[in-house]
Formats: sequence, structure tokens, C-alpha cells
Amino acid sequence: MKEIISTENAPGAIGPYSQAVKTENMIFCSGQIPIDPATGEFVSGDVAEQTRQVLKNLSAVLKAAGSNLNGVVKTTVFLADMNDFAAVNEVYAEFFNENKPARATVQAARLPRDARVEIDCIAVI
Repeated sequence: MKEIISTENAPGAIGPYSQAVKTENMIFCSGQIPIDPATGEFVSGDVAEQTRQVLKNLSAVLKAAGSNLNGVVKTTVFLADMNDFAAVNEVYAEFFNENKPARATVQAARLPRDARVEIDCIAVI
């Protein structure tokens, strides 16, 4: 059985996919970009602020699924520019300071709506 997760506290999907899918005790979150769900716009061009919004969005999706960032076991961080790695890492550490998940970070040729950062995750309940 799988359950489609959707919340208005995070940006809606901009394509034919779900914000997340829950199956038994696992949650598979689609990538989030730095859209403020209240305005539907990017928070700013600053990569640190974008990263903060992305992680807030992921947190909202996880909450809707019955989990939180402490349940995250794996993330994938997509960067438009690997030179942003240190700035993204600094903000990422604010959200995952104790219970650090496994992670991969890659530079992508282009991200949706020209975001500077996108993050997806797998979590448990």
C-alpha cells in the first residue's frame, strides 16, 4: 500500500509527481526547491536562504506524512554550482546537527525554475 502525501505548507508539485509517497514506515520525498508556499515565489537568489527554505519545505512535507527531519535517513542535494557547497553545508548543518542522514551531493546542469539548490529525502516514521 502506498499513500500520497500532500500539504499546503510546502509548494505543490510543478509536474506529474507527488510531494511525497508513504509506504508502511517509509517516506519518499520529491525534491523541494526554494519556493515560499505562501507566495509561490522563490525566497531570494541567496543560496543560504534558498537552502533554508528548501529544508523548511521538506520538513513540512515530512510533518504531513507523520515524521520530521529526525526521521531522515538519506538526502540528495542538487546544486546548480558546486562552488555553493560550503554555504549550503552550513545551513544544512543547522537542520541536521545531531541526527545526520546519509547524503549525496551533485552538481546539476540546471534545476527546476533555475533554483540554486534542490533537496530530496527518504525518511522513516
